[in-house]
Amino acid sequence: MRRSKIGVIAGGGQFPILFAKAAKKQGCQVLVAAHKGESSSEIEESADGICWVKLGQLGKIIKFFRQEGVTEAVLLGTITKTRIFKDVMPDFKGLTLWNKLKVRQDDSILRAVADVLEEEGIKILESTFYLRELLFPKGVLTKIKPSAEQIDDVYFGWQMAREIGRLDIGQCVVVRDRAVLAVEAIEGTDAAIIRGGKLGKEQAVVVKVKKPGQDFRFDLPAIGTKTIDSMDSVGASVLAVEAGQALLFDGEALIERANKAGIIVVGVEEIKPGELDLGIN
Repeated sequence: MRRSKIGVIAGGGQFPILFAKAAKKQGCQVLVAAHKGESSSEIEESADGICWVKLGQLGKIIKFFRQEGVTEAVLLGTITKTRIFKDVMPDFKGLTLWNKLKVRQDDSILRAVADVLEEEGIKILESTFYLRELLFPKGVLTKIKPSAEQIDDVYFGWQMAREIGRLDIGQCVVVRDRAVLAVEAIEGTDAAIIRGGKLGKEQAVVVKVKKPGQDFRFDLPAIGTKTIDSMDSVGASVLAVEAGQALLFDGEALIERANKAGIIVVGVEEIKPGELDLGIN
C-alpha cells in the first residue's frame, strides 16, 4: 500500500531520522511531532511539517496531525524514562490519560497512547515497515565466537530477560556464571550494563531480548555503538541480542568497534521456549 503521508511521533536517537528519510524515498510526505529535549533538530531536514511538543502534550500532537490530515503514524525513538518524575508538561488530553493508568510501565503507557490516537482516527503502524533491514541478524557477527561457558550464560540470561520482560520491567540483563548481576529497569540498558559490568568485568554477558508479546509498533529492543562503548568501559565480553526482534543501528561501525574491543556480538533466535539457535556451526 502506497502512502501519501505519514505522521512520526519522534523521541531521541537516529531511528526517527532514518525512518523519515526512508519514507521520503518512498514518496511519502512526513509530518513530525518531535519532543523537546529528546528529538534531534536533524529531523527537521526530512520533515514536510513539524510540531515541537513537550513530554505529555498528547492533545497537541493529535491537533497537529488532524490539521495535516494524518491518519497513520509511527512512534519512534527513545524517551528518557526518568523524565516522568520531573519533566512532564501534560496538556488536558495527556493528563487525562496519565490519571487513568493503573500501571505506569513502558508497555502500559505506550499501548494507552496508541489506543487514544487510534480512537482519534490515527492508526499506529509497525515501526519497522520502511526499515526491515535494521532488524538484528542471526549468528555471530564478530571475529571471536563465544565459549561453551559464555553460551551457558546466554541461555541463562535469556530466561531471566524473558521473565523481566513478562513483568514489563525491562529487556536486558547482565549475568556471569549463571548469576544475575544487573536487571534493566527505568534507568535504561547502558546504565544496567555499566552497573552489572563493574561486577562481572571480563566475564560479564549482556543479553537483550524482546518482551513476551512484544508489540512491533513501539519499544523494540535497540542496539548501537553506544552499547559497545558501555560494555568496553567495564570490560564486558559478550552481547547476545534476539535476532529479527531487535534493531541494529550503525551495524558496520558497531561490529568494527566490537572487534577492536574484543567483544563478542551474537544474534540469537528462539526456536521454541528454552531452545536457542546462536547460528554457530
